[in-house]
Amino acid sequence: MSRDARFLTGPTMGHVARMTLTGAMGITFVFLVDAANLFWISQLGDERLMAAIGFAFAIQFFSVSSGVGLMIAATALVSRRIGQGDRAGARHLATAAMVMTCGIQSLVALLIILFRWQLLDMVGAEGETRTLAARYLVMTVPSLALMAIGLIGSAALRAEGDGKRAMFVTLTSGSVSMVVDPILILWLGMGLDGAATALVISRLVLTVMALRFATGTNDLLAWPSLWAVREHARAFLGLAAPAILTQLSAPFGNYLLTGVMAQFGDGAVAAWAVVNRLYVMAFGGIFSLSGAIGGIFGQNYGARLYDRLHSTYRDALIFCILYSLVAWGALMLVTPLVVRGFGLDAAGEEVLRAFTFTTGAAQMVMGMVYVSNAAFNALGRPMRSTLVNWLRDGVLLLPVAWWTAGIWAAPGVIYGQAMVGVLVGILAALWAWRFVHRFRADAGSALDLTARRGYRDVNRYRRR
Repeated sequence: MSRDARFLTGPTMGHVARMTLTGAMGITFVFLVDAANLFWISQLGDERLMAAIGFAFAIQFFSVSSGVGLMIAATALVSRRIGQGDRAGARHLATAAMVMTCGIQSLVALLIILFRWQLLDMVGAEGETRTLAARYLVMTVPSLALMAIGLIGSAALRAEGDGKRAMFVTLTSGSVSMVVDPILILWLGMGLDGAATALVISRLVLTVMALRFATGTNDLLAWPSLWAVREHARAFLGLAAPAILTQLSAPFGNYLLTGVMAQFGDGAVAAWAVVNRLYVMAFGGIFSLSGAIGGIFGQNYGARLYDRLHSTYRDALIFCILYSLVAWGALMLVTPLVVRGFGLDAAGEEVLRAFTFTTGAAQMVMGMVYVSNAAFNALGRPMRSTLVNWLRDGVLLLPVAWWTAGIWAAPGVIYGQAMVGVLVGILAALWAWRFVHRFRADAGSALDLTARRGYRDVNRYRRR
């Protein structure tokens, strides 16, 4: 057992709450900044600009999610090495993961830029809105490679258990963006270009802060080396590939739903853009669960403390329910303020209320998918996470959304998303519960077998 591993002792609920809340504060603030970005754009009074960001978000969601998948893989592997007491190996693995992630995200950025027009056509963007969305993508997507370095630096901090500094990384970048946004968008009159520039600046700050804490404070990174990339590529990519596929399911589902929502006009898409930002802002703690508790699973798995795996999973489910209840109440309270603040029309208000009053309640069960993802990814079964997420977003979501939209129009898209999320959340929670429980049973069987073998050896010695 490593003396540097922070998650091997103490109540698991305390670790779950601390890591998730620090992660939630960071990610919630980032999306609060994103919502503020959209708010400043809305003050320009051009609905096309809000719709353009909505379409661009549907595409950028893919690229950011692939980076999150790589971050989850890095957290799981680095935390296992720390749990085993191999800190030097953890440092080289983290740096190798950073190099590979930067390369992968650069390729993703190139593909999005090359095929941006086709992607926007597929999601239903038209006319000037389509042109504006394409311009926004060209300005922001190249910074994905820069952001990749920051994500892996943050992953190393979470693997170490330093949730506070991982939170400071996102808080600092978000604070800079919060200040820069109105200056560029309104005061300098840059409009949509100002919003794109502010996003790039915030990603730069994210990277600088992550590197500062990961190297200067915790010494979690080694110098980049080709041998380390070769040595760790198979393990990292073997876990990262299904983790990326898992993370890509959500933007794919969002992409499909944006297409369904587009048939109801720019007003509905503008409201959908607001809903997307409120969703990730209100439930940032649930989204951060996968990355936050991955390190707890990883360290205890590396140290073979299997009872703590079970208690970690149980406590994460409880935390998910409690967090969602609080977020749901907050959403219902702020609904009138959001409608007035973003200047939504009557149709847009219907979409927003469908979200705040329905999806908020459903998230108590929908969020269980993120807890099961963390268990499967950290404990060596990442393809199960992929299967669960693509069942939801790739198989069930579109037909159900078309059906519910046919009944309730634009708000029906929200209802369909909630129905599918609840069903898959229940299935995922039960499957992962059995999986994690099996570790305890297997550990008990191994101990019994060891005891029986020891008893036979002692008797054989006595007979001699």
